[in-house]
Amino acid sequence: MSKIAIIMGSTSDLPVMQDAIDILKEFDIEVDVDIVSAHRTPEKMVEFGKNAHKNGYAAIIAGAGGAAHLPGMVASLSPLPVIGVPVKSSNSIDGWDSVLSILQMPGGVPVATVALNGAKNAGILAAQIIGSSDAAVLQKVLDYKEGLKKKVIEGSKSVRNSK
Repeated sequence: MSKIAIIMGSTSDLPVMQDAIDILKEFDIEVDVDIVSAHRTPEKMVEFGKNAHKNGYAAIIAGAGGAAHLPGMVASLSPLPVIGVPVKSSNSIDGWDSVLSILQMPGGVPVATVALNGAKNAGILAAQIIGSSDAAVLQKVLDYKEGLKKKVIEGSKSVRNSK
């Protein structure tokens, strides 16, 4: 079974990144979570990035605020898909600095980027990556999406019937 690495620059990112942890657990996907700062622990980041594929991960979700170099730096070191989560942090410029730091990657170093604080979507995307080669996970993703559809249909009926 594949697993997903979820890394973030500091513990202050955990409340946002918890959404990715929770949704992956809902899909019964193993998750390893760690703090890996691109600026304060660069050696740890390099070691993680160079070896993530050897440690059984199918993808990496990297959350970062402010300068938000973690996702791109890890993507430069790893052959695995990296999903970046821009985090609106206390020292952020409304989150735009994080969004642009993760989104604007040079050619050859792709980072799939989700919305500001969009860790849940990062988890779903990671599950879809695993689901492309794991039928059980694919079925859980299909069931999840069917549940989303049902919620919209129920909401639509509720709104129409409240007239």
